[in-house]
Amino acid sequence: MLRIAISAAALLAGLAAPTVQAQPAATPAPAAAPAASEDARLATLFQQAFMEVIQESPESLTQLGMKVRYGELGDYTKAAQDKQLAIGEKYLARMKAEFDPAKLSPASRMSMQLFERQVATTRSQTKWYWQGYAVSSTGSALDGVPVMMINAHRIDSVADAEAYVSRLKAVERVANEVAADLDERTAKGYLPPAFVFGRVIPDARNQLKGAPFDGGADHAVWADFKKKVAALKADDAAKAKLLADGEAALKGPWKTGYERYIAALEAMSKKAVAVNGVWALPDGDAFYADQVAFFTTTSLTPDQIHRTGLSEVARVRAEMDQIRQKVGFKGDLAAFFAHVKTDPKFHYPNTDAGKQQYLADAKKIIADYMAVADRQFSALPKQALEVRAVEPFREKTASVAFYNQGAPDGSRPAIFYVNLSDMTQVLKPQLEGIAYHEGAPGHHFQIARAQEQQGLPMFRRYAYYGAYLEGWGLYAEKLAKEAGFYQDPYNDFGRLSLELWRAARLVVDTGAHAKRWSRDQVVQYLRDNTLLSERDIQSETDRYFTNPGQATSYKVGQLRILELREKAKTQLGPKFDLKAFHEVVLANGALPLDVLETEVDAWVARTK
Repeated sequence: MLRIAISAAALLAGLAAPTVQAQPAATPAPAAAPAASEDARLATLFQQAFMEVIQESPESLTQLGMKVRYGELGDYTKAAQDKQLAIGEKYLARMKAEFDPAKLSPASRMSMQLFERQVATTRSQTKWYWQGYAVSSTGSALDGVPVMMINAHRIDSVADAEAYVSRLKAVERVANEVAADLDERTAKGYLPPAFVFGRVIPDARNQLKGAPFDGGADHAVWADFKKKVAALKADDAAKAKLLADGEAALKGPWKTGYERYIAALEAMSKKAVAVNGVWALPDGDAFYADQVAFFTTTSLTPDQIHRTGLSEVARVRAEMDQIRQKVGFKGDLAAFFAHVKTDPKFHYPNTDAGKQQYLADAKKIIADYMAVADRQFSALPKQALEVRAVEPFREKTASVAFYNQGAPDGSRPAIFYVNLSDMTQVLKPQLEGIAYHEGAPGHHFQIARAQEQQGLPMFRRYAYYGAYLEGWGLYAEKLAKEAGFYQDPYNDFGRLSLELWRAARLVVDTGAHAKRWSRDQVVQYLRDNTLLSERDIQSETDRYFTNPGQATSYKVGQLRILELREKAKTQLGPKFDLKAFHEVVLANGALPLDVLETEVDAWVARTK
């Protein structure tokens, strides 16, 4: 999973998660060829649009590696999102008025098409502002602030540390904005399912636990600030003042802000007593249809996706049963599921040592793949990749595993995060597949490579198209098998269990939101048809109910990439080259699936 928070700013700028290094505005090439000059002029427009949107979000500027508005946090109101959309509309109008596609290169014409599409998508998402849950099983917009501070706010000088303190103080204003939005939603009746508060409120309260709030271990942000200040080249008096100011900011504005936010959550929780899919919201069916279209970038209907899910669940289970027979297990598939889930040999110890062993194993799996990656890829990402456990303060709202983008200048590595809060729920046979999906050759190969495509406009290098991104991650799990991994049949069974999970998502996401399944129906389907642990069944069900449509992106994207590959192999025969196919898929950054198909078809035609 690529952990994201979709906002108007992210969509307009083309960011899946704004963690990129800003580039200077493009300058026109020498006027030798009119088309080249027009292409450069268009590139300048795209860069201006990108930067004007990003300027509205200090957090995004920090993720970009820029120390601009470094001591500020953004505007978390609906008015801010409306303003960001207006910026996109302004540049779209300029693009249409100032550029003739006939005078541009094919690459620039594609960029025009994608820019217009992204503004249209932002327009659609903004229309559903109230239906989109402001608080979900993964928290709210406020929850991204501590993570951004820890992972992205660098302290290279006393001024940087002072900016950090300023941001700690700004949390009070941001929390008030988020809380006011929650209060308005509560009054209007746009309420999430009741169960989300059992996850979100405890994690919000965690932001007020530990030193300097009490006598416990340092709060993660406080520990981060202390570590960064300690590393500064400054005198003791300056460091002492910074720490005193940071402590005062946390115990003052930060604490006040979170108390206001928690109060809004508690007030909403008293009104949010139902557990329904988004069909229960005003215009809920239309909202869900738009979300499915947004995440899959297709015209597939929820009913078509549901039927595909049922078919894929049956197919994958049949493959898993073949492995059951291969290893000589005498019971049926359900019994084999129970055996794998309960046998101690398939688990890590539920200790710190067990967690460290998991992280070490994940790092080795990625390193082993990287050693042979050039057999399947002609170009590899240059960016570093780290494996980390999710911080304890957000374990309740964090997913099983997810990828955080790094910065292409190397100032911040990409991170493959795993939630190791309860090792009894973690299965060894699934680790290989998870590592290939989140790391190499999955998200890291696609996202880091996209960031490094200097010839693409920034809005394309960091574009979010769910089916492409998650489809590639799921495709990568099987790609590693083709590279010779999963030698242990139980690990191959684990790979299939992850594919089964994504197939089941097609069934339960559409079940919850289009077929009006209850939460209990979703939970039971996952129990009956997947290898998920009980903890993961509960957290994933919460996720599907509160992030409608997103779970459909994985399988839809994987199936389309596999279809395109098979079509190319059939048409090219011995001329088909896997490395060249992967370069076609990756070289243009993330794309809607229909645009990806056009690119693959063009490559096939050229190769013929």
